[in-house]
Amino acid sequence: MSMPLRQSVRVGTYLMRQKLTGRKKFPLIVELEPLFACNLACAGCGKIQEPASVLKQRMPVEQALAAIEECGAPMVSIAGGEPLMHPQIEVLVQELVKRKKYVFLCTNALLIGRKLDKFTPSRYFAFAVHIDGLAQRHDESVCKEGVFDEAVAAIRECKRRGFRVTTNTTVFSNDTPQSVIDVLNYLNDDLQVDQMMISPAYAYEKAPDQDHFLGVAETRELFRKAFADGNRKRWRLNHSPLFLDFLEGKADFLCTAWGIPSYSLKGWQKPCYLMNDGYASTYAELVETTDWDSYGRGKDPRCANCMAHCGYEPSAVLATTSSLRQSMRAISGR
Repeated sequence: MSMPLRQSVRVGTYLMRQKLTGRKKFPLIVELEPLFACNLACAGCGKIQEPASVLKQRMPVEQALAAIEECGAPMVSIAGGEPLMHPQIEVLVQELVKRKKYVFLCTNALLIGRKLDKFTPSRYFAFAVHIDGLAQRHDESVCKEGVFDEAVAAIRECKRRGFRVTTNTTVFSNDTPQSVIDVLNYLNDDLQVDQMMISPAYAYEKAPDQDHFLGVAETRELFRKAFADGNRKRWRLNHSPLFLDFLEGKADFLCTAWGIPSYSLKGWQKPCYLMNDGYASTYAELVETTDWDSYGRGKDPRCANCMAHCGYEPSAVLATTSSLRQSMRAISGR
């Protein structure tokens, strides 16, 4: 299963508009980072390795809205850092929903209990809770005991109150096909979250743990085995079928990181939120001044083992919309 029908129609209409106007590079979803600070210190994350002066900063709501308006993306993923630490996060969400943007608030869920009353359920809004595995595996990933249980309790409360809840699971080399199957079964069947995302970890240069990032061959083998026996058709995965084919090695694409750009306190990050080759002040400047042909596997050594969704999900979506057969496949969720 991919995205909900109403959202699919909205995104499809947006893609058609870009094609009709001849726009070659455009964002599908923006990774909006209104802060870098976090209340966890995960070993595989490089985002919190910023100077203390930067970690104290919070993006003004007006600045965030201006960036989203300028680029025109129909979807926004609010990340960080931990966005629930932002003092005006509910205002930012409300303003984006008011503009009928599909908003995913990425969170480790530790602050949901304190903040939930500030939010209102909407078809345009979902909490995207980070879950890297079942209890022991997840707590090891975030380097703190008890986080999994708190996240599960928060998810149940969000669902009870009528909020949409999605999850995001990052896979490392110490995961196995069975551990992936177990966590997705739990999220799909026990917690019954609305949708799930899954992606191999990218080797952040500043991440404290450099020993557990997957290579391309390892990634493909892991997902081939995890997706066997029809599992991927049963799970409510928020990915295009072609991106799942890509993870299994059944399809390959060029990187189109301009499709999921990152806007943070420092500006539009070149070329994506996983790498840092400078910043642009506008999305147009990002597109025009970035040498996109220099990035991707086989081009830049830093991209050698990258199969992350920010570079390759847009490629899969564009390949889907250019093919009637693949479009019908995406609609059917197969």
